[in-house]
Amino acid sequence: MTTRKFGPVAGPALILAAGLAVALAGCSQTRPVRMTKDALRDKIRGGWAGQVIGCTFGGPTEFRFKGTFIQDYQPLTWDPGAVARAMRDEPGLFDDVYVDLTFVEVLRREGLDAPASAFARAFAEAPYPLWHANRAARYNILSGLEPPASGAWPNNPHADDIDFQIEADFAGLMSPGMVGPAAEICDRVGHIMNSGDGWYGGVYVAAMYALAFVSDNPEVIAREALKVIPEGTAFHAAMSDVLRWHAENPDDWHGTWFRVQRKWSEDVGCPEGVFSPFDIDAKVNAAWVLTGLLYGQGDFARTLEISARCGDDSDCNPATAGGILGTALGWSRIPEVWRAGLGEAEAAGFPFTNHSLSKVYDLSFEQALEMIRRNGGRVLDTEVLIEPGEVRPVRREVNFPGLRPVEKRPLLVEPTGPYALDFDGCGVAVTANLRVEGPERPTLLVRASVDGGPVSTVEVPTGPLVRRDPLYWAYDLPDGPHRVVLEIVNASETAGLVLCHAVVYRPASPPAR
Repeated sequence: MTTRKFGPVAGPALILAAGLAVALAGCSQTRPVRMTKDALRDKIRGGWAGQVIGCTFGGPTEFRFKGTFIQDYQPLTWDPGAVARAMRDEPGLFDDVYVDLTFVEVLRREGLDAPASAFARAFAEAPYPLWHANRAARYNILSGLEPPASGAWPNNPHADDIDFQIEADFAGLMSPGMVGPAAEICDRVGHIMNSGDGWYGGVYVAAMYALAFVSDNPEVIAREALKVIPEGTAFHAAMSDVLRWHAENPDDWHGTWFRVQRKWSEDVGCPEGVFSPFDIDAKVNAAWVLTGLLYGQGDFARTLEISARCGDDSDCNPATAGGILGTALGWSRIPEVWRAGLGEAEAAGFPFTNHSLSKVYDLSFEQALEMIRRNGGRVLDTEVLIEPGEVRPVRREVNFPGLRPVEKRPLLVEPTGPYALDFDGCGVAVTANLRVEGPERPTLLVRASVDGGPVSTVEVPTGPLVRRDPLYWAYDLPDGPHRVVLEIVNASETAGLVLCHAVVYRPASPPAR
């Protein structure tokens, strides 16, 4: 196996790819952009390929470096057969691609006006595993809760997680130069699983993809795309910080990493991330994407390596950075060392889908032509004329307003009867692990009540694809002492629940930034 090792990336890249130091058509301008169809297709292929390459490159380090970066002396390697091998042996690695492809297929089947319900149903019924906000959304949808409610924070404690941020690539790749249309698709699809900062992460990524068709300057792309996020939101503030810190120290990505970690690493929603170095929050991981793009200076290898070395979700982040830069470069300008060996993977059926990457290139190209036509542009014999339109902010959304975690209490008990949890606060989230022995996968029933009030019953599937995560939560209690009683009514010797942690919330204003 031939491998390429990558060493320290502390200093600036010495050589940029030809032409990369100069932006193409000014992103802030709204004049039409002319592009050949061949160039459009090349950029779409570069975007999808860059995403898959980046995901594969970062896969071995995913969440192995939590709250720390990967030291420069630790080598990261790449070999030409890595993508095809990962598709065969580790299909679950590509959750940030196969969910994307689900949405591409819905658009192929139902057209560009496909409703949110069509995307939600295809997503919820798909045969692949999901985690965090995606998994909570699948449970919600199959329980009858449609988007946007399925991704709203009162119904989805993972609403600020990274999920839509890693699945919004398709919206930008089918909207060349057109941030507004990309954001509209994100509104329909992103609220399946996220809201607030979690939704903003996907909107921002899609905007950067769209702008990567008309500029190959990462800083121009990042700054212009940020106009789609409302000012005054935490997500906008975090990305603005990264842009400013890069401008202050353009040769020191480690310094920017420390400043992001110090200011933005607190997690409020995700029960696993609260009071833990595990951080799947959209803001922080988007900061690592942006760090890779800015300090990578247009060099494909350097961009992937920095975004991976930032740690946390270190496969998804280089996937996003690689997809955006791959779009800006186009397939033909991605260095050969990264493209070599991808042919086998492009021809194979992508895990959990009916599509190959080669087919997806064609689908996104046809959808991009349709988007150009319906948004005032023109499709000619060999060229397209794109009307970019202005970049305007989407609506303001805030998750978990006024809630601050104050305690993460270990429980570590498998109840055999009613279990009482006493706490002082205004909200609580309880996590649990399944205990399943044998081939049967029953649905457990859990009765829950607060302060002796009405009893509600929640279903807890024990199969591999549909899970309730977390087990129980309530965010709207009056501040003060409370007792939550949980009872698993059909536990058995072969199936039960082990209560893991309780995250307790009190009302509080966000800390000064």
